[in-house]
Amino acid sequence: MKEMMIILVGSILVNNFVLAKFMGICPFLGVSKKLDSAVGMSAAVTFVMLLATAVTHPIQRYILDRFDMAYLQTIVFILVIAALVQLVEIILKKYIPSLYQSLGIYLPLITTNCAVLGVAILNIDEGYTFAQALISALGAGLGFLLAMVLFSGVRSRVDAATNIPKHFRGLPVTLIAASIVSVAFMGFTGVVEGLFK
Repeated sequence: MKEMMIILVGSILVNNFVLAKFMGICPFLGVSKKLDSAVGMSAAVTFVMLLATAVTHPIQRYILDRFDMAYLQTIVFILVIAALVQLVEIILKKYIPSLYQSLGIYLPLITTNCAVLGVAILNIDEGYTFAQALISALGAGLGFLLAMVLFSGVRSRVDAATNIPKHFRGLPVTLIAASIVSVAFMGFTGVVEGLFK
């Protein structure tokens, strides 16, 4: 149980895929303008991360490793993720059309979100069991949600600021704000292990 908590909290704070590993930057910058879109995108990404891990982990262990086809890992994982994103898109379009509309082009981009692929591959590389991999994927999704919600708040403050120099307005100040939020997360390094001693 202690090990699972370390994996979960570590994935959320210390090894945050957006702010520490710099994966998933496209939706992080593109969808974080509005809080409701940020939360919706994060929920969709978390769902896809969990499903992708649940599907790719057994495929890796029981098919790719068993039949010496580990070199196909990236291609197989991308195909699985693409199929899962299509499933999420169909579900959102049918049951939550307002969220489907607000996510727009960013929903199909979950397929190319390297954080989703990164979670699936890094769980294999870390040698996690199936349960540990699911906890890691959940933590990565919750970390993505935390980063999106925090940055949504930061962006609303930055967008409301009137004293930003002309050449820093728009994307430059957004990237600077993202880097400052990222540096703030470095403060969690070493804290997780200390919490669960």
